[in-house]
Amino acid sequence: MQSFYAERFEREMGCTEAEWLGWLPNAIGDHHWKLQAHSAGVRIGDGALGLTWHVGEPRVIALMRIPRLLVRFRFAGLDDAQRYAFMKRFDLYMQRGGG
Repeated sequence: MQSFYAERFEREMGCTEAEWLGWLPNAIGDHHWKLQAHSAGVRIGDGALGLTWHVGEPRVIALMRIPRLLVRFRFAGLDDAQRYAFMKRFDLYMQRGGG
């Protein structure tokens, strides 16, 4: 998890679009949101988050193929603390892997 989230940033997610869409509602939580083709809008208090994504070429490591989803985050009307609070929950729900 990061300590700061800019108003706009991009991420490479190691998942399929179907997986992303399955995880997205829980990551967003109780915020009102609207899904469109390859995008979603989320109301966060008086501000908003716009998400857009597209499928990238899989990452290939030896015989392993990892799906890639390229996601853009664009916050509007939220200060640093509000972006951090939203993304803290979002990142915890999207986190995958062992440990």
